[in-house]
Amino acid sequence: MDNEQLKLDNQLCFRLYTAARLMMSAYYPLLEPLGLTYPQYLVLLVLWENDCLPVCDIANRLVLETNTVTPLLQRMEKAGLIVRTKGERDTRQRIVSLTEKGRLLRGQALHVPECLSADILDKTASIDELTALIPQLDKLIAGLKQITK
Repeated sequence: MDNEQLKLDNQLCFRLYTAARLMMSAYYPLLEPLGLTYPQYLVLLVLWENDCLPVCDIANRLVLETNTVTPLLQRMEKAGLIVRTKGERDTRQRIVSLTEKGRLLRGQALHVPECLSADILDKTASIDELTALIPQLDKLIAGLKQITK
């Protein structure tokens, strides 16, 4: 086996891990004044697009397991951002809805993507270069989903 294969600098996974970790850290100063963590922000993004979703739909959209999302939703409910109610047709199902506080937070968070984009563009690549990454990452994610099923 070639020793080059086992060098950290030759690992795609390390670059993706590092980029994800640093991206979450970059969000911190923007989300902290809103009282949000990065995972809570992601849940809110899903609900701001489509309110009143089953937990499993939120988990699927975030590419997470429901047992990972549930404790996050519990904390968000305690913070008054969402409510969880029983499904009408299936009472085992939990429907997640935004509260007024959760809806109002959308207006306060409108600056987050713009501020983060400005910071990233100032320190890295052009908007075209970054936008070109999206379909490539989507393709990678779709392939990885098939492998990890």
